[in-house]
Amino acid sequence: MSTTVRTAVLTLPAAPLGPENPLPPLSAPQDVHGPGGGLPDDLPPDMARQVRHGRLRSLLPVRRRDDYGRKRVPTDVTAIVIENDRLRATVLPEFGGRVHSLLHKPTGRSLLYTNPVLQPAGYALNGAWFSGGIEWNTGATGHGPLATAPLHAARLPAPDGGEMLRLWEWERLRDLPFQVDLWLPDGSDFLYAGVRVRNPHDRPVPVYWWSNAAVPEDARTRILAPADAAWSYGRERTLRRVPVPAHDGADHTYLLAGERSGDHFYDLPDGERRWIAALDGDGHGLVQTSTDLLRGRKLYAWGTAPADRRRQEWLTEPGTGGYAEVQAGLTRTQLEHVPLEAGGEFAWLEAYGPLTADPGRIHGPDWAAARAEAAGRLQAVLPRATVDAAYAAWRPYADHAPKETLATGSGWGALEAERSGRELPGTPFPASALGDQQRPWQELLHTGVLTENGRDPGPSLVSPHWRELLEAAEPGPYASYHLGVAQWHAGDRSQAVRSWECALRDGLDWPALRCLAAADRAAGHHERAADRYAAAARTARTGGATPAALTALTREAACALLAAGRADDAARIVEGVPAPARAHGRFRLLHARILLARGDAAGARAVFDEGFDVDDLQEGERTLADVWCAVAERLVAGPGPVTAEVRARARESHPLPARYDHLA
Repeated sequence: MSTTVRTAVLTLPAAPLGPENPLPPLSAPQDVHGPGGGLPDDLPPDMARQVRHGRLRSLLPVRRRDDYGRKRVPTDVTAIVIENDRLRATVLPEFGGRVHSLLHKPTGRSLLYTNPVLQPAGYALNGAWFSGGIEWNTGATGHGPLATAPLHAARLPAPDGGEMLRLWEWERLRDLPFQVDLWLPDGSDFLYAGVRVRNPHDRPVPVYWWSNAAVPEDARTRILAPADAAWSYGRERTLRRVPVPAHDGADHTYLLAGERSGDHFYDLPDGERRWIAALDGDGHGLVQTSTDLLRGRKLYAWGTAPADRRRQEWLTEPGTGGYAEVQAGLTRTQLEHVPLEAGGEFAWLEAYGPLTADPGRIHGPDWAAARAEAAGRLQAVLPRATVDAAYAAWRPYADHAPKETLATGSGWGALEAERSGRELPGTPFPASALGDQQRPWQELLHTGVLTENGRDPGPSLVSPHWRELLEAAEPGPYASYHLGVAQWHAGDRSQAVRSWECALRDGLDWPALRCLAAADRAAGHHERAADRYAAAARTARTGGATPAALTALTREAACALLAAGRADDAARIVEGVPAPARAHGRFRLLHARILLARGDAAGARAVFDEGFDVDDLQEGERTLADVWCAVAERLVAGPGPVTAEVRARARESHPLPARYDHLA
């Protein structure tokens, strides 16, 4: 059959994403992927520079996605199918352009781990993320903020004369457009992905990119890459160079060799072909290769500890198989960002397909022989020169205009195109994509006035050119509010506070109060922050704030009141939230914290015993486990002090139940 690109509908059990959190994320993101344990002395100088380069100050202008649940219902999901006589790739344009599945038709093998459900969890930089397939991560270290967002998608001619799928969007953390072109050459066993990231600005911008493929987890599956050493990174958040395949008494090229989850970033020598493969006990599996610019390769394995097994179950349907991740990136590790010069671009080609190798050699004791076997089989089915030639053939097509729209992404790229007057060949951002979130900014651009008509202020824009427009705007509460957010993002906190005070004086009550409260809390003024948070929550309830705003604000306010030692006030604030919202796990956890702060440890323990799930618990967040430990320690200590002996007895007598032992 000739290669085709067509639309389809998948019906999957899915938990609704819910609305965006309307409160701008003013606090610094939790840096669970940063080098918290320091940098090793043997780190190459270029890696050290790139680790220090481009760390996020905040998630702005991106909003958080944290209003999803865990109740899944059959849901129709738009899919785009790319198919030839050898492979069938199914792509989800509404979920970050993820390749949901990749089927090798002659053997009937699924080359990827395909999650049977769409279950959001708090792993992305901005919250909601789900596992499985191939995802495209850009922006900053971690799962990207577009993981559950729609991308633009279109059909256009492929370099070999067939059809190609283009996915593109404007990534807002770095203000950069990117595209992924997917096609299957006629008769090929490999899915090609041409990727390009462009910098249309007059200044360098930090860039991050890692393509992440999920593969089925099996104790006999081995990960192979052309390296004798790797940079290991785990829960202790330290980076250390280790030998491959074995260190610390285990062969970590096997998926279930380690007890705890962790990363191995393979140190591929210069000049070596870039590839990584996951091959099962019979020598079958997935291989990924690329042109040389995409230099990094990584294995993420979950490990065998009960908490890590629970984390896998949290992301899918209990009882289904687990997965591991094989990844490819622009840098040697995911702790790094690389500068992209003004007007420049990064572009490369990736290929994903089946690989079969001699299992005796792949799983033998000689690592060099195992690597050579996989590399030789890859060269036989997809020569390095073929990949380089496919990249050269694709480059002119990267600028070709899409012919038929298949899906529509956000309007932010269209707004940037209108502001700058620039056209980016190959990735049009049409004015038809502009929506309600962009309208106030269009008005600011053309009239110098920023007005809002909704019940909550819309998203803020924080890049230098928008901040300049806000500074020159006609005075008004919304202009002052958004200017304050942009100033806060730029690190000018005193000016941000002044702008929010102006917005408050001009009648923008709870949004300005909330920002001022967050500024107070960041500065350590906990009592004043508590007062302002309480006032913001009261005015939001009476001032017609949306349910999403009221819920998010109440959560923040209650935490601030608890930090100020005002548990009774926190309880009153929470009681103002409708009962269905209070039944959610995050509010159940808040209820336990309030009871503990009031001295009712037994009541707090009863909340845990009743059972709840904190749907939006973030990766690395310790809140749930910390509250459990505090409750246990108070139950053991009684009215007495919590000593080291008490803590030890509490850990022994009140272990964290398996239900809660994940993400901690």
